[in-house]
Amino acid sequence: MIEGQIREVFAGAGCAGQLHAVPVTGEGEVGVGADEPVVIASIFKVLLVLEFARQVVAGQLDPRERVLVRAPDRLGGWGTAGCLDDVELSLRDLAHFAMSVSDNTAADLLLSRVGLDTVRLLAKELGLERTRIVGGPRDLLEALLGEVGARDEREFAERWPRLPDERKRRLAVLDPRHTTASTPREITRLLRLIWSDTAGAPEACAFVRDLMGRQVFRHRLASGFPAGVTVAAKTGTLPGLHMEAGVARYPDGRCYAVAVFARTRDLTASLATVDAAIGRTAALAVGRLRGE
Repeated sequence: MIEGQIREVFAGAGCAGQLHAVPVTGEGEVGVGADEPVVIASIFKVLLVLEFARQVVAGQLDPRERVLVRAPDRLGGWGTAGCLDDVELSLRDLAHFAMSVSDNTAADLLLSRVGLDTVRLLAKELGLERTRIVGGPRDLLEALLGEVGARDEREFAERWPRLPDERKRRLAVLDPRHTTASTPREITRLLRLIWSDTAGAPEACAFVRDLMGRQVFRHRLASGFPAGVTVAAKTGTLPGLHMEAGVARYPDGRCYAVAVFARTRDLTASLATVDAAIGRTAALAVGRLRGE
């Protein structure tokens, strides 16, 4: 059974995993824990950018509107968070950084303009009934600081290494019952809707697809597929949680939506064996869907 093979790959990488894969059009699926809740971390940004694109198409937002990213705005991670000086850029470029390098600061500023409640309403409109969004990157960071008892990121960096691993694993941000969460099946549903131009106006869906295709991280889903297969995706990472959701497009034009979530006992943020397992299991699932 393909499900058994997938579980073996996860186990061999020292993790437990959940997966769902479906053709963008057509029948068939492969699932391992596809309906069990998962923390989605930065995969939430797909919904955020989709709502932004929908508002742009509807004339509610000007994508060229300028935003000043200042020191108090900066959150940890990639992109503008690492800038030493104020940066001015457009709403459209905030979306670009949020998707291409998972810029938390850009995503948080974009969310403040788009509106948290509208993103939640979008999830319901799209039939993502088990998808819950508790807040943006800043909300999650403040919750994490509060749980650890740190006043700021500097104090957090001092306290985190001293926390017992069992205490870290009980943090709310790592528990799908208490943080932004969904299921692998609902994430592939979202991707199918975007790739079939039914998650919004075709221009809005195309914008999201384009940005997902620009993601710079290629060490998870994309690592499992052969040359000639293009992968447009969005990663998510938290201590002990490694995930990615995206669409693999084959040279014959057929596309497959895949969402993979791995949980490890090791709380290291980057684990090459787990990243490779995400790609390998995705390729196994898609291979079964293709009859290979």
